[in-house]
Amino acid sequence: MPVANARALPSLLLLALMGGVALLLAVAVGSVPMDLSQLLDVLSGGGAPLYQELVFSLRAPRALAAFATGGLLSLAGALMQVLLRNPLADPYVLGISGGAAVGALASMLLSLGAMAISGSAFAGALISTVLVFGLAQGRGSWTPTRLLLTGVVIAAGWGAVITFMLTLSPADRLPGMLYWLMGDLSYARSPLPAWLILIPATLITLPLGRSLNVLARGPLQAAALGVAVRPLEWSVYALASVLTAVAVTTAGSVGFVGLIVPHMLRLVLGNDQRIILPASVLAGGALLTVADTLARTLMAPEQLPVGVITALLGVPTFLFLLYRSR
Repeated sequence: MPVANARALPSLLLLALMGGVALLLAVAVGSVPMDLSQLLDVLSGGGAPLYQELVFSLRAPRALAAFATGGLLSLAGALMQVLLRNPLADPYVLGISGGAAVGALASMLLSLGAMAISGSAFAGALISTVLVFGLAQGRGSWTPTRLLLTGVVIAAGWGAVITFMLTLSPADRLPGMLYWLMGDLSYARSPLPAWLILIPATLITLPLGRSLNVLARGPLQAAALGVAVRPLEWSVYALASVLTAVAVTTAGSVGFVGLIVPHMLRLVLGNDQRIILPASVLAGGALLTVADTLARTLMAPEQLPVGVITALLGVPTFLFLLYRSR
């Protein structure tokens, strides 16, 4: 058994522990801090009413939404990199976030509520998904290169529309629109939809790990080894698109997580998708939870874009791992 596989279970347990610590930290830290005993009292059903309100109505839902969003983005990024056989692919490379952003910003311009913003973002992401796949399909079958190029062009078109909308936006609405574009979990009303997608998606990808390992070597070799290449590619594309759409709907366009987290894990654990996919869920969730905690506490009462924090945390870590892997 390879060394990476031998370290799989301890590594996953360590990542799960890190995720649990990140969630506890997110719940305990804030404008009204709580020590461990107070937090345990609240979680066991006791504690002061103020602490119960802080934990169950404010901090815990946001922390759970952050963890689920990070897991969705990391899992989508890992799947996209296998599908496109491109280490630079991320969940947003096919223009899904651009379509979601156009829908969300349009709702903001019309002064609609948070539910309408989330619904518009999800609809925009699905429209972009169908548009990219339909154009990449053309009159024949699509290839990873054709799909990638189509997605890049569609993303550029959405970017032009977003710039046009920001140019015409009233000054009082620009901050909220810009924060959404950089990632903002204050719009995350309930973590339940994200978890209802994340848990089944993770369970679905686990038995696909062996086939994805073969697919990463190329479609011809995968077909020769008995893998149904085209249905597998369609399934991976559809799943990654849904994961990205739900993540963007929950927290806006949080960058960096889906690109770097799978890379970091490959440097440490190897390139076995049976390990990388569940590890991506845990590591991405922990990273975004810690980043959101820092975003809302570093300059309180002002809130920083969570995408900035993810980059500040992830870039030096990734560069250190890259240096060590020489």
